[in-house]
Amino acid sequence: MKKIACLMLLAFLYSCGQNDPNVEKAAINYTYETITDELFIPWGFDFFPNGDIIVTEKTGELYLIKNKQLTEIQGFPEVLVKGQGGLMDVKIHPNYPNEPWIYATYANPAPNDNNLGNTRLVRFQLTENLVSKMELLYQAENYSDKGQHFGSRIEFDNDGYLYFSIGDRGKRDENPQDITRDNGKIYRLNDDGTIPNDNPFYQDTNAKKAIYSYGHRNPQGMEIHPETGKIWVHEHGPRGGDEVNIIQKGKNYGWPVITYGINYSGTPITDITEKEGMEQPFHYWVPSIAPSGMAFVRSNNYSDLNGHLLVGSLKFQYIEVLKIANNKVTSREKILEDIGRIRSIEQGPDGYIYVGVEGIGIVKLIE
Repeated sequence: MKKIACLMLLAFLYSCGQNDPNVEKAAINYTYETITDELFIPWGFDFFPNGDIIVTEKTGELYLIKNKQLTEIQGFPEVLVKGQGGLMDVKIHPNYPNEPWIYATYANPAPNDNNLGNTRLVRFQLTENLVSKMELLYQAENYSDKGQHFGSRIEFDNDGYLYFSIGDRGKRDENPQDITRDNGKIYRLNDDGTIPNDNPFYQDTNAKKAIYSYGHRNPQGMEIHPETGKIWVHEHGPRGGDEVNIIQKGKNYGWPVITYGINYSGTPITDITEKEGMEQPFHYWVPSIAPSGMAFVRSNNYSDLNGHLLVGSLKFQYIEVLKIANNKVTSREKILEDIGRIRSIEQGPDGYIYVGVEGIGIVKLIE
């Protein structure tokens, strides 16, 4: 086990500067084409089969992008905009239009108290540019007055199960390790919001039966691996200790009992980084890059990206390319350096990578 001295060393390395010597500038100078510059915080977006884009604005607006023209979709419920919370991810059913559902997560106020909030998952249909047939699929309880760690990403696996994430809501000592409480979890549902009876804690009388894994801090990236079909997530650490995790049924990912990060003040959170019964990350960052959005490249449109993992950095304002071989990260490169805070990344039906950038909008990656 690595002890306090190791963690204090990590703190020292972090304080020496914010330039990470382990990430290199990519050999190819990627550029971008602007799809729309009319969005401020494009938190999440997804593609219809015809290439149209549905995108969320954190402040609560939902938009459709068609031929680079932005149209607001009317009728979405009021959103609690507080701290990191707002209108977050959006995902189109993988069998659309045969299954004409669109899924979204957003911060929702507690009944009778707008100061408290938590993450809600809904699905709805579109009638022209109007939300219709909205259904509540999951409302996280244990409402918090904190403004941080709402999560939240949505993904489908190859069997049609829906996964979504909720962060610890700023209550790390109460929520992530307790399966009787929401928050700090990855959840799995059927596409209609019912809970699969083979979920790991389904038979536990006191547990939140939708939980698939726990011990998470604030997962803001989620993607299905194109070859293995496994769900991958990345999550924000505190000061240091951002992680990439491969989600396994019923597993505990350790937060806050184990972490490679420290408090923002520089003091330790814990004196251990590993413990029996808790999963080690596939990859972790020190210093933190503040990851948001991720995508596996499955396209020959780029000569040096196919098969690799892209992760957006809010902090350093670039896309990080994690090159993976033999089940480990073999190199890290950065592209679109200094473009701005990367919030979301998706591959379109045309095989190009699209990126949501705060203060810019949606751009298409060009080699």
